[in-house]
Amino acid sequence: MNNRRASEDTARPGTVQSAKLGSRQLVFTRVAWVAVAVLTLGLDAISVPYYYMRDKGICASAACANDSGRLTPDRLRTLHEMGLSAGFYAGYDTAKEIVAVLVFAAVAAVIFRYRSDDRMALFGSFTLLVFGGAAFSSDLLQALAVAHHVFRFPTEFMNYIGQVCFITFLYLFPDGRFAPNWTRWLAVASGLLSVPFIFFPDSALAFLNGPYIIGLVGTTVIAQVYRYRKVSSSAQRQQTKWVVFGVVVAGTGFSVMLTFVLFVPSVQQAGPLVQMGASALINGFLLLIPISIGVAMVRSRLYDVDVVINRSLVYGALTISLVSVYFGVVVALQYIFHALTGGKSQLAVVASTLAIAALFNPLRRRVQALVDRRFYRKKYDAAKTLEAFSARLRNETDLKELSSDLVSVVNETMQPEHVSLWLRHPGEVGRKTAVDASARTRDAESSV
Repeated sequence: MNNRRASEDTARPGTVQSAKLGSRQLVFTRVAWVAVAVLTLGLDAISVPYYYMRDKGICASAACANDSGRLTPDRLRTLHEMGLSAGFYAGYDTAKEIVAVLVFAAVAAVIFRYRSDDRMALFGSFTLLVFGGAAFSSDLLQALAVAHHVFRFPTEFMNYIGQVCFITFLYLFPDGRFAPNWTRWLAVASGLLSVPFIFFPDSALAFLNGPYIIGLVGTTVIAQVYRYRKVSSSAQRQQTKWVVFGVVVAGTGFSVMLTFVLFVPSVQQAGPLVQMGASALINGFLLLIPISIGVAMVRSRLYDVDVVINRSLVYGALTISLVSVYFGVVVALQYIFHALTGGKSQLAVVASTLAIAALFNPLRRRVQALVDRRFYRKKYDAAKTLEAFSARLRNETDLKELSSDLVSVVNETMQPEHVSLWLRHPGEVGRKTAVDASARTRDAESSV
């Protein structure tokens, strides 16, 4: 009877599953994980001096002119004018790659340390380890492969494993099942189609690499939306929210910084030092993705990500609004002062600062209300309902009216299947009321 019930729970969509490994499997997988970690990080460590020497060298070919990561004679001349050397630039760029590898490896190690007995967590840890050490930092291993051709196949193979595992992970996250079922065939297709793009980058199919990546990313988004709406439990939805939050922040920051680097002339002409800082920020934004995955997979009781998203939306919009107002007021007042006096005045800056200080709290409240109404309508309506009920409660004396209001408020805010109110016998000490609401609510989304 218990076995049949367990099988039914496993088959029921949305059930929180705990796919644990047996003792023998656990020992084997842990040994295999450590072996892969030694291989991946070992190849990265061997690649470091070759990558450093490649960055330190001067590249005068036309291909390097469009590659912001390589030193050209003009960039080297600019560095010398700043008192910096080619060795400094190479050391900085190499350190950036090492930090990226270590962040991925650290997150993978934390997941392995605390959740290595869980199949999905172990696969996620393995994916982050290999993807971070071989795919995300492929330039590091490529420098080794160029210097010693014997390492070409091992480095390309590790890159292949990392990319295919990451795509498969996105189809499986968070419960380890393919949902919808046709995503298993997409995972197989990604393994087959990645072969020519990784092992034969100069083949005739190379031009399809961009559409192929866009298509894969699109299908993973569709799969995660379907899983969130149809399959995931409330706990799994919290995990998904954490990862989506990390990806959105990383993608937004990456896009903004890349736009500045590629399309803003002043940044392009600012020299290698500014470009170095921009590349570090781009890497920093992208590293939020493995960190968010680690938080989602390690924490058994996640902090309510809705609070983080809410605050990010509010203070992000508030910052953009205040900065726009500040510069708008400064420009307008400077124009007015210039028209009246023929010169500039510091009063424009002072007046703008005072305007920002006066606008901060009123604008924050308006933005908070707008975000709550637009993105958190259910919680916003529930809060308003409870606030109105609290105001009525102070002046309510009729017990029947109070009981009716209480049942109505519980039904509107919690939306249970059934609500009933009972009163303690008047002969007992004190008169208390309680609301009995069914544990199964119509809204399956609840905080973990």
